[in-house]
Amino acid sequence: MTKSNPADSGSGAVAARFREPPVVPLSPWGASRPRLGDRIFRRLSEGSGVLMIVLITAIGAFLLYRAVPALQRNQVNFFTYGGKWVTTNTTAMRFGIFNLLQVTVLVSAFALVLAMPIALGVAIFITQYAPRRIAGLLAYVVDLLAAVPSIIYGVWGLYVLAPQLRPVATWLNHTMGWCFLFADGNASTAGGGTIFTGGIVLAVMILPIITAVTREVFMQTPQDQIEAALALGATRWEVVKTTVLPFGKSGYFSGAMLGLGRALGETVALLIILRGTQTAFGWSLFDGGSTFATQIVGTASEFNDIYKAGAYLAAGLVLFLFTFVVDSVARAALSGTGVRWGAR
Repeated sequence: MTKSNPADSGSGAVAARFREPPVVPLSPWGASRPRLGDRIFRRLSEGSGVLMIVLITAIGAFLLYRAVPALQRNQVNFFTYGGKWVTTNTTAMRFGIFNLLQVTVLVSAFALVLAMPIALGVAIFITQYAPRRIAGLLAYVVDLLAAVPSIIYGVWGLYVLAPQLRPVATWLNHTMGWCFLFADGNASTAGGGTIFTGGIVLAVMILPIITAVTREVFMQTPQDQIEAALALGATRWEVVKTTVLPFGKSGYFSGAMLGLGRALGETVALLIILRGTQTAFGWSLFDGGSTFATQIVGTASEFNDIYKAGAYLAAGLVLFLFTFVVDSVARAALSGTGVRWGAR
């Protein structure tokens, strides 16, 4: 018999210790079979996404179903008619969204133009300039604006802010009246019941949304890039311009789109302010008017009839689709220009 060599037995033990682990069979997707917790989480995530799609589709279908009977009795073009909303005679109804769409677009765009640069400045100051204690306090104060009820904003805008805006509105009307946005409307009492006041109040309401999103994205700027720019002799503003803004521009525009969606659907504050005047809308900031939301809420007493309610639900359906289209166009524009989270 051949005796075993102790050296051979030792080398076999070493080889067994470093032997490769057995190969785990792969699933048809080319990866190891996921664990039970991963599968459950995946199914829940997929179910949540499908549920959201189903809910949105159900809302749109409900609005369309309730709007069709009223649209069938409408005697004018629903999209181009901008006259008085007449639904008292349900056999010959006359209603259209042309003026509602114009007022909604103008007041929301005006609020967005005011809020975006202020939100950008506040976000830059909090993340890049302010000391840590002051930055935390300022961020808390800005976020607190989102907790104020809409009715408080409306009352404050009409009875507190409005009188202070009257001299500014009169000056704008006299010096820039050649521009249709500042043309004669209700300038003598501007600051109360006009789009000018409503837009400023709406800008304050959407400011915390845009600021919060922009601030959080700016805070994610890679610290090594900031330190590298400072090491090369860049000033603080040059760091912001060359590093922070390119990194966070997607978050800034995304926050602006969230703010726009908030502005398009605002109801109570604008209802209180815009009902202060009956001046017809003419694309001046000193005109009055009704948005989709204020028109629906202001006439809620007529919802006891299927046809009257259907007329306003038709307007609600347009607002629903309009908000969806605006968000889709904004996302497509950001993707088309290469603006993505973390894009540089």
